[in-house]
Amino acid sequence: MHYFQILILAVVQGAAELLPVSSSAHVIVAEKLMGLDPTTPEMTMLLVMLHTGTMFAAIVYFWRAWITTYFASFSAFRTHALRIVAATAATGVVGLALLFIIKHFFFRNASSFEIEHLFGNTRLMAVSLVVGGVFIILASRLRERSEDLTLRGSIWIGAVQGLCLPFRGFSRSGATISTGMVLGVPRRRAEEFSFALAVVLTPPVIAKEAWRLYKAAHLQAAGGGHAVNFMHQMGPSLIGMVFSFLAGLVALRWLSKWLEQGRWHYFGIYCLAAAGVVLAIG
Repeated sequence: MHYFQILILAVVQGAAELLPVSSSAHVIVAEKLMGLDPTTPEMTMLLVMLHTGTMFAAIVYFWRAWITTYFASFSAFRTHALRIVAATAATGVVGLALLFIIKHFFFRNASSFEIEHLFGNTRLMAVSLVVGGVFIILASRLRERSEDLTLRGSIWIGAVQGLCLPFRGFSRSGATISTGMVLGVPRRRAEEFSFALAVVLTPPVIAKEAWRLYKAAHLQAAGGGHAVNFMHQMGPSLIGMVFSFLAGLVALRWLSKWLEQGRWHYFGIYCLAAAGVVLAIG
């Protein structure tokens, strides 16, 4: 992979990850246009490292707001930490349940099945974009309220986040922020909670994909093939992470502005249009 390709993917990832338009779908389409296979361990690892860059962008962007809200006192920290843990647990339960259902009913319990095998399916991606886009548009039509985010509401948001994990095109940020809006949570608070969940979720995903790449390297070496050089892959991935971080900061400013100005539905319309593009090039 050339560094120019990594730069393109990093900018696409950084711009789309923190907008509710499914960065993974955009990156996978960009990979396909450049003749890259998005299902390989190397490309999956790059994608996760690009997610890491945007994770740090979220930390930098929301840090002051989180300090004010989540760390205002020990009581506030305990309350919000419990909500984040509950939401993350719900994400894990729903995600694992989906993984079992997909593997059992659609792949006949194949031992070689990995959820990453779905990432290159453009039809599934297009359907996910449509579902996410419609959800965003519907949520945007609701009048903004000032309901507090409860523990039950946190679990609902986490469960919806779990639905997003296997389906590239179903935007995690779009789905979780929209769920918060449906629950009556103020848009800014829903945004802050959504990206707090992203910060918690990203490190385990990075560890999982790093282990997947490590296993792929050993399997190829044992089979006499060309081994995947783990450290060689980390260098380009780290460069991509830096550029996705910078692009992510710009995207977050855009997202916050449109969310507060009542332009949330435009992202949903974009997702519907993107679904058509995905089908056309798939």
